[in-house]
Amino acid sequence: MNPITYLMQHSDIMLYHGLLALSGAVVLGVLLHLLHQRRPSSTIAAWLMFILLLPYVALPLYLIIGIRKRKNRYKKESVLPNSTKKPKHTPDIAGNFLGNYPLYDAGLNARMELFFDASEAYAALMHAISNAKSSIYISIYILKYDTIGKSIIGALTKKAKAGVQVKLLIDSLGSASLYLLQYRLKKLRDAGAEVEFFMPIFKMPFRNYINLRNHRKIYIFDDHIALSGGSNISREYFAIPKRKSEWEDIMFLIEGESVESFFEIFASDWRYASDKKLAFNPPKEIKKADIYAQIVPSGPDMQRDTLYETLLSAIYGAKEKIAIITPYFIPNDSLVEALIIASHRGVNVTLVTPKEADHAIVNLVRCSYMRELEEAGAKIYLYEKAMLHAKAIIFDEHSAMLGSVNFDNRSLFLNYEVAAFVYSDKIIAQMLAWSRMLTENSSEGTNKASGARKVFENLLRIFAPQL
Repeated sequence: MNPITYLMQHSDIMLYHGLLALSGAVVLGVLLHLLHQRRPSSTIAAWLMFILLLPYVALPLYLIIGIRKRKNRYKKESVLPNSTKKPKHTPDIAGNFLGNYPLYDAGLNARMELFFDASEAYAALMHAISNAKSSIYISIYILKYDTIGKSIIGALTKKAKAGVQVKLLIDSLGSASLYLLQYRLKKLRDAGAEVEFFMPIFKMPFRNYINLRNHRKIYIFDDHIALSGGSNISREYFAIPKRKSEWEDIMFLIEGESVESFFEIFASDWRYASDKKLAFNPPKEIKKADIYAQIVPSGPDMQRDTLYETLLSAIYGAKEKIAIITPYFIPNDSLVEALIIASHRGVNVTLVTPKEADHAIVNLVRCSYMRELEEAGAKIYLYEKAMLHAKAIIFDEHSAMLGSVNFDNRSLFLNYEVAAFVYSDKIIAQMLAWSRMLTENSSEGTNKASGARKVFENLLRIFAPQL
């Protein structure tokens, strides 16, 4: 038979075998990449099962969302402090642990205010914008062009026209509608403000990974005060006046040495997005009192998962109480084990999370972890009022973590995040009172489930590393 005729007659078979060989090579490549990154066995198993069940969906998805740490040639610079000066006092738990890492020492601050009410948080933000004299730096994940977004953009435009240096950094995926409709920012830019989008979706395809998002919320005014927490800019987070449907969240204002830590994080992100450096110009005299705080960044630009390791250390070091407040509770096995061991040691472990989260998949995946904690003696509270979006953890009534970090794999291992470890009896007392208010408006315990339901919930844990 003529070789050309033979090839034509068997082209379909050859194409099939060629695609099969290519698929095998890609699967092998993904497996080698997972092993090269030393990913947890549960993550490797989850991806392999996903690839076996839905190979044509899983393989391209892995290239989009499966990569966790940035390659050096596309990597933004690490967030490291300029100062190596050690504080006179190193607080317990996270302080001792972080002392071995090139991160921020505990800063001494004169003032810290907590805002549990969205209308109060909005008023504090607008007041800070209105009173800014030289600079306003804002990094945000979600900025919606609704009544709240328009009012804040309008206030920033006014300040830019007055000569205040305004720099606004927005995540391009979290604020996708604003990224796609940037004419809405024209007046702000024309007034002299600089607006940049973090990892723009349609630019720098080899530098950007769609799953690595900037989830930080940072507001810095005159290099003097900073606002941070869990609130994005939209009607869900800031209300005038407060509505019943509005989300519950927490924001805080801080004045003192910790402002420089927030600035260093913002400056690193800003340089990556704009290729421009920023200089810190603090007041001549920084007020100091008795509020210690460590500002800890995390993200793909960090060599180690220091925030995660700090959290684990704090859980193992707790002696009396661990109170977790989070909208999304999808921990990894190590965190679950640490909490179970803490409960068995006699530590009072409580979890407050919304009765119905804003993502259906979260409601399903979290159940298995909550039941496991409950069986170990922890108390589970499901907040029944509005959506609970706050992120905070209280340790032993003398230290707390709050910021943008959810208690899930995405926040701890994928997103760019920032958390504050705070050491102040006054601040902890306020957070404990707020925590009690949340539990009083919650139902206690998980709902009973059939054996089949529990099997299904446990099966869904396979997908937890991707959430």
